[in-house]
Amino acid sequence: AKKGIEIDEDKIKDIKSLLSLDINSNSQLDLFIQTKKRKIIPRSINQIKYFELLNNKNIVFAVGPAGTGKTFLAVAKAVAALQKELVKKIILSRPAVEAGEKLGFLPGDLKEKVDPFLRPIYDALYDMMPFDQVEKKLSNGVIEIAPIAFMRGRTLEDCFVILDEAQNTTKIQMKMFLTRLGRNSQMVVVGDVTQIDLVTKNDSGLLDAEKKLSKIDEIGFVYLNDKDVVRHDLVKKIINAYK
Repeated sequence: AKKGIEIDEDKIKDIKSLLSLDINSNSQLDLFIQTKKRKIIPRSINQIKYFELLNNKNIVFAVGPAGTGKTFLAVAKAVAALQKELVKKIILSRPAVEAGEKLGFLPGDLKEKVDPFLRPIYDALYDMMPFDQVEKKLSNGVIEIAPIAFMRGRTLEDCFVILDEAQNTTKIQMKMFLTRLGRNSQMVVVGDVTQIDLVTKNDSGLLDAEKKLSKIDEIGFVYLNDKDVVRHDLVKKIINAYK
């Protein structure tokens, strides 16, 4: 406080995490994701593993329940890579499958149709970057919103690609998505296998990828659980109750 640092709930949680996980800020600088707006710090053992995979693997699968930071940390890493000019653009994708309700024919252009499905990613982006910067990068294509169906035939080079809600991809969609990986690109696939909204759960491309790709060294898998929840403490109790 004397240094003029604003002390809020997030700051307290970050300091608590640093102490409880015994992270030395000098010796483990690679465990921070620094964006212009904020510094992101892991808050659990599994999140540390997630950070390490993001630093070392071409493709990372993050699987776990709501509120564990899966999407948030992926977006943070993407924004940091863009700001350091390690990649030229960020591509955000997800399958357009509703959570138990039918939205019908949505009005507007492609972006307006897909926006409702991508709100969690937008929320994370606005947390990392000033609003006007996000809007500018969206309008000039540096940050691209692409439904998974529009990925076919593309090669994604110099990109940081995030696939959210991956549990709702089909096996064919997942294979098609992963094979888009181009030179100097990284992919993060995020999903929650307890929230599959497909008609048949066994059709999930995420479940299929877990079985087929777990032995490939360049692909990393991290599994988060209720102990990694960074939302309201009540979320942990809700997740456990639904188990």
